[in-house]
Amino acid sequence: MPALKASTVAEPGPAVVLNAWDTVLWGVLPYVMVVVLVGGLVWRYRYDQFGWTTRSSQLYESRLLRIASPLFHFGLLAVIAGHFFGLVIPMAWTAAAGMSQDFYHFNALLVGGIAGVGTLGGIALLIYRRRTTGPVFMATTRNDKTMYVVLTAAIVLGLWTTLASVFDGEHGHNYRETVAPWFRSLFIFQPDIAAMAAAPLTFHLHTLVGMALFVIWPFTRLVHAFTAPLHYLFRPYIVYRSRDRETKGRGWSAVGTPDRDTRNR
Repeated sequence: MPALKASTVAEPGPAVVLNAWDTVLWGVLPYVMVVVLVGGLVWRYRYDQFGWTTRSSQLYESRLLRIASPLFHFGLLAVIAGHFFGLVIPMAWTAAAGMSQDFYHFNALLVGGIAGVGTLGGIALLIYRRRTTGPVFMATTRNDKTMYVVLTAAIVLGLWTTLASVFDGEHGHNYRETVAPWFRSLFIFQPDIAAMAAAPLTFHLHTLVGMALFVIWPFTRLVHAFTAPLHYLFRPYIVYRSRDRETKGRGWSAVGTPDRDTRNR
């Protein structure tokens, strides 16, 4: 059982009073999520490899997909990079590198806002395409609908926290003093519950929906994100054969490759 760290965050104001729900949500639930995520991936790989796919619907409709898919995926990559930079890298490191908090805050809002809007626009187009294209809608399962709801909620709440920081200005909440220390403390099995409890409700909702997304991840089409086609780097050569005028009537003849010609000499 991880040690539960009950220290308060280094922020002005009264100390955070913890309750049982704080312990469950920020000290226990993250590890339950990891167990379900890892266990679900192992189970899916062992017993449902044929289902480990995106179930692509490109054959049914490709015009909207050519726009929505890159917009969503590249936006999501930028969002993931922003989360990594904001949650994993401590404030002390960026300060030591000469980056002021105002400069970091401005860039985080600018890049995060663009990435969030792009990701939200991409998934909105994907949902519109899936709902309005008959064959694509017919191929949509309840599992898919649940996945889209949770994924969209996570994106909307993340964008909400970003926009809230813009409107709050200098009085906005600095998640690098609450959410980020809690996130890093999970990896050393000493969850800083008080730090996360001190964060505003919007960050709590975004985090809970994010954990729900990872819980259902192994059991949806999102599982394809954990697949990298590394075997393509080591696959054997594809042998092509041609039939020209010189070989006409004598069947197909192999077209040699440099390494094959060398071995046959």
